Amino acid sequence: MILIMRKPIHKFTKYSDLKEMLQESGKKFGDRPAYIFKTEKKDKFMEITHKEFRDEINALGTVLINMGLKDKRIAVISENRYEWEIAYLSIVCGTGIGVSITANKVKGIRCALCHDVFSAKATRAHNDTNMLAMGQRVIGEGLALEILKAWLEGQYEGGRHDQRIAKMMAYEGEN
Repeated sequence: MILIMRKPIHKFTKYSDLKEMLQESGKKFGDRPAYIFKTEKKDKFMEITHKEFRDEINALGTVLINMGLKDKRIAVISENRYEWEIAYLSIVCGTGIGVSITANKVKGIRCALCHDVFSAKATRAHNDTNMLAMGQRVIGEGLALEILKAWLEGQYEGGRHDQRIAKMMAYEGEN
């Protein structure tokens, strides 16, 4: 059953892009915590405000531009953590193409660029992908969430696909 809502359940602000959202969140929520996470010291937590979060993203973006990386393809590969989010939001890719190409240059990564649910399911089942790329300007939020769900729930089938995966990984080791 599909429900179509004619009006939003909650009030929300529409933003033109992530940069505008981060700038406005920094202004609106300023010194309120955006993140609270454990540090390496037992029972110690670190708090990052919305303003600090915005400023760190802008600082990294500026450094990348100063390094000559403006309009270059960059991939962020990391475990899920605060620093990853800073890096990701500094270099969000509009099409997903550059991120997927760059990620696949990293040993052991099998990144799939998916813009539909079928491809997300197939790439997990047949290629045992371990990274997903999507284009922010190519698909909408609703479809992106469906693709992500299908990819995360997908399971590698093995069997007839094992030989192809082994060949891909051997080729990676040779080149």
